[in-house]
Amino acid sequence: MKQVYSAEGMRRLRIAWVILAVAFATSAVLVGATHWFLEKERRDAGSSNKRLQEARTRVENIRRERDSLQQSEEVFRTLLARGLMQPERRLDLVELVNGLRAQHQILALDYEISPQRPLQLAGGRAFPAVDILASRVSLRVRALHEGDVLAFIDSLGASRQGFYPVDRCVLRRLEVASPDALLPRVEADCTLEWITMKEKRVA
Repeated sequence: MKQVYSAEGMRRLRIAWVILAVAFATSAVLVGATHWFLEKERRDAGSSNKRLQEARTRVENIRRERDSLQQSEEVFRTLLARGLMQPERRLDLVELVNGLRAQHQILALDYEISPQRPLQLAGGRAFPAVDILASRVSLRVRALHEGDVLAFIDSLGASRQGFYPVDRCVLRRLEVASPDALLPRVEADCTLEWITMKEKRVA
């Protein structure tokens, strides 16, 4: 039987096999390193995207808070302008009502102001910085024409000396003996809430 490989050839082949094994190992290491690097890049990219999204969310929250503060400032300025942050001054209300009576030609006017009380808000809502207070104002107004009565109520509600939302108002016609007599032809029973706000004392 003929010998295909000599001892010298086997030695040379052994070196080639070693070089081939080293090449395979190097390739495996390179493939593994490349895979690890790609996975790291994906993780870093995902982490960067997550941080970017979190930053965008924080910026959006800050914008919303800024807009909310601006709206709250506008509301607060409006409340100040309407006199809601002032304490009740009942003599001022008496003067206001008497002035509006003369302005709108109200022939007869009776009114009663109930004691001030905390205003019960819908859902039991409360504010941490202010107390909402209300006094019920009952009016009985008599005039020649219903337009005078409505103008009187509207002027009271639009006053800058307080906030007076109308709770109820009932108008009815009055019978008069003589059509030419200067007597009331319309009577209105109205109930308003005089609403004010008081800053809470902070300990």
